[in-house]
Amino acid sequence: MDTKELLKKVRKIEIKTRRLSDHVFGGEYHSTFKGRGMTFSEVRQYQFGDDVRNIDWNVTARYNEPFIKVFEEERELTMLLMVDVSGSENFGTHGQFKNEYITEIAATLAFSATQNNDKIGLILFSGEIELYIPPKKGRSHVLRIIRELLEFKPQNKQTNIAEALKFLSNVMKKKAIVFMLSDFIDENYQHNLKIASGKHDITGIRIFDKNEIEIPNLGAVQMFDQETGRSYLINTASRNTRNNYAKNYQKQVEYFKDSCKKAGAGYLDCGLDESYVKKLLGYFKQRA
Repeated sequence: MDTKELLKKVRKIEIKTRRLSDHVFGGEYHSTFKGRGMTFSEVRQYQFGDDVRNIDWNVTARYNEPFIKVFEEERELTMLLMVDVSGSENFGTHGQFKNEYITEIAATLAFSATQNNDKIGLILFSGEIELYIPPKKGRSHVLRIIRELLEFKPQNKQTNIAEALKFLSNVMKKKAIVFMLSDFIDENYQHNLKIASGKHDITGIRIFDKNEIEIPNLGAVQMFDQETGRSYLINTASRNTRNNYAKNYQKQVEYFKDSCKKAGAGYLDCGLDESYVKKLLGYFKQRA
């Protein structure tokens, strides 16, 4: 992708997702994810109706009239986007690949955080950690994140969610709002998710294509595994083959949901044929 085409794509995504974050998600994000608490702002003269528990007795004694401490919500938060860039994300049958859909969701979340003056960081992972961008504020920083999501070419095609969560726990010492975007076609990450969720507010967003839920009867078909690079001749006419595939797929979905529940993490499913806008709004309202 040349520079001109890349900038055009970045601008297109910015226009679409920023409009959503400004008019739809901004308020929902703010009410869903609270700040660290109340922080001292100033001292002013006592007014009728003020809470007497907030009287600053030192200042009151100095001026011989009542003064109170004023507090305000400490809003600044850190959002971290954890994005799966493994081979299975290069799939889609609804006019969009999973990685393109993920980029739009990530951009919308990032602009929502920017609207609230929060920091945004990025972890791209596959079978290893591919890229880490430390959290920063501002539109230019979000645009850099979008550029990476569009242009980045991973070295590894496989998936290791446990390793990504381990990296998160090591690199982020303070509490962060974490959105993990993946198809979650992996296993053995429940323990690491539980550890990371003990420190961070984590939400798993599972991206899927409805045509990968089960295999249709198409006879003998040559299939290519994006993550291993291997080709297989699959007899899709076999009912046992189709049933085993569907069971294995459902097993991974249940493992994802069960892992999130046990870890106390949030989760939602987004199909490529569904509106992520409705899904995210419903999730935010449920949590608020």
